[in-house]
Amino acid sequence: AATTSNFLPSRPLLTTTNMSSESTDLASLQDELDALNAQITKQGSAVRALKKASSSNADEIAAAVDELKKLKISAETLRQKKEALDPAKQFNRKVFDEMILRKMFIVPSFEIHGGVKGLFDLGPPACALKAAMVDVWRKHFVLTESMLEMECTCLTPEVVLKTSGHVDRFTDLMVKDPVSGECFRADKLLEDAIDELIEANPDMPVEDREEHMRVQIQADAFSPAELDEQLTKYGCKAPSGEPYGASFPFNLMFKTSIGPEGTSVGYLRPETAQGLFVNFRRLLDANSQKMPFAAAQIGLGFRNEIAPRSGLLRVREFCMAEIEHFVNPNDKSHPNFASVAGKELVLFGRDDQLGSGKTKTITVGDAVSSGLVNNETLAYFMARTQLFMERIGMDPARLRFRQHLTTEMAHYACDCWDLEIQSSYGWVECVGHADRACYDLDVHGKATKTPMVATLKLDEAMEVEMAKLKFDRKALGKTFKADQRVVSGALEALAENWADFEPIATALETEGKTTVDGFEITKDMVTWKKTTKKVHEIKFTPSVIEPSFGMGRILYSLLEHSFYQRDADEQRCVMRFKPAVAPQKCAVLPISSGDEVNAVVDEIAAELMDSDLATRVDKSTASLGRRYSRADEVGVPFAVTVDFDTLTDGTVTLRERDSTVQIRLPKADVTRVVFDFVHNRLTWEEAVKKYPTVSVNED
Repeated sequence: AATTSNFLPSRPLLTTTNMSSESTDLASLQDELDALNAQITKQGSAVRALKKASSSNADEIAAAVDELKKLKISAETLRQKKEALDPAKQFNRKVFDEMILRKMFIVPSFEIHGGVKGLFDLGPPACALKAAMVDVWRKHFVLTESMLEMECTCLTPEVVLKTSGHVDRFTDLMVKDPVSGECFRADKLLEDAIDELIEANPDMPVEDREEHMRVQIQADAFSPAELDEQLTKYGCKAPSGEPYGASFPFNLMFKTSIGPEGTSVGYLRPETAQGLFVNFRRLLDANSQKMPFAAAQIGLGFRNEIAPRSGLLRVREFCMAEIEHFVNPNDKSHPNFASVAGKELVLFGRDDQLGSGKTKTITVGDAVSSGLVNNETLAYFMARTQLFMERIGMDPARLRFRQHLTTEMAHYACDCWDLEIQSSYGWVECVGHADRACYDLDVHGKATKTPMVATLKLDEAMEVEMAKLKFDRKALGKTFKADQRVVSGALEALAENWADFEPIATALETEGKTTVDGFEITKDMVTWKKTTKKVHEIKFTPSVIEPSFGMGRILYSLLEHSFYQRDADEQRCVMRFKPAVAPQKCAVLPISSGDEVNAVVDEIAAELMDSDLATRVDKSTASLGRRYSRADEVGVPFAVTVDFDTLTDGTVTLRERDSTVQIRLPKADVTRVVFDFVHNRLTWEEAVKKYPTVSVNED
């Protein structure tokens, strides 16, 4: 579904006379938009493939990109037309942003010093909201699934991230202003310069325009020298007016040195996962060598984003919650899969993205049996993620799982699905679910010569095909010297399974040589014989199923999903937080400033806090209605009012935030009732049946 990406002025509401025809128009427009989005996805995939293919020429790429731009313009036109017919879907970003800042949910870091892009501080309400959200996550996943939780260091030695591929992968070409030292992403400067040139010259000959676009398309593929040449050609100047300095690779990780000598290079981790991978053997021991099992970690990640934007959606420091579920690559079933098999998810598979452009609502069981989702474990965590989102109060109608296209996936990945949440910024990836196969444990195992393997005990012995090796130690020693044991060990490990050794044998027979772990082996170094042996256990490198949660993005999306204006009044903003995650669970308000009334307020508040229920006490002289509104703005779900009747009969009123309905109950019941609300043991509807409702004028 399309979404409003910016706040637009309010439009007249639909009338009953035209509602039916407008609804029909909306449905047909949505169908058109879905079809166009599918074409955009397909064309985008084609452009990526052309750029990767060495045989593609510039004209072919330019034509494909031009077609993609046309499709995007058509889709944007349709989206705006649909918005004009659907004013209820608009989001008042201006009022929302003002309230978030005014109530100190989120504020710019170091604001009085001018702030720093991509860094934000969570104020008291958001800090409590995040803590509650993380607490629910830990209970929902770590405790329920008996996961092994770790807290690994944020500082990571270079060798670890070199092994994982992050040191080489996280680079972009940068240039500096020679006067101020300010850095810019070089390819984006070139792209912007060409856009400005074309826009400033609408009568430019077609041939010249196409030539400029061909240069623009290749901007991210130029070498540093080529990029410098193009920046000079297009007259790109730094803000100081001077030419930019030479292009240089910029790594998106924060680099530092570990220790006073400055000789040990380290980085602030860009993800939490590597700490779990390198501890795999200890985790396996901690789990008594039992497979499958999962490890989890909640912590900070750091990425030195070049152009942070969109509030908490793209920042330089962020909270992540990651799970690494280790499983036998030949058996990716999940013991608890039956408990979620009937759960319906909104799935946007790659075929639908390239075809109809429409999502499918399908049960988890059907998604696996049909092959849409690769395996039970991956689907199980997708369902559990959906349940977590619903549990913290996310709008299910604005959640979907999008499958990665083939051109998006890493070469080693089996299947990947992103949970996307619809906000005013569009569909935003907030949770990744990836079947990463054995890649991570393999690369760390090979780099450290450490066997990252698990063992499957067999009920009965079975015969397996293997290779029996005989080495020419003289030939090995002459060629590999101190590494001969490493080479022979690598070959012996492969020989344990004929299926693994057969490609080596074939290459040696046909080519006379092959490469194993970076070493070139020749036929004269080893002979082999295919044989069988009985085994009582099988060793294997586990596959990893990884759900990775961006808690900052989830937090921001929850703020948007919870926000609304009561009676469309910009002065009456409400945050619709569920009691389980609300920063404060209950407000306690006196009807007057009398000592007797305030004593009861303090008594009730103390009892609530003794039960670990965060409580807001507002004894200000503002009207009762104004104090209710203050509590509504920070999402307090319940409010107790101590009035003059309390002093005579010991009862108080309890207000529910969203309905504003109030019930009267004994003050002795307040803590238990609110506690039961927060822990989902009692619903408001049940409370209304048990206690009498009262009418209160909040103005």
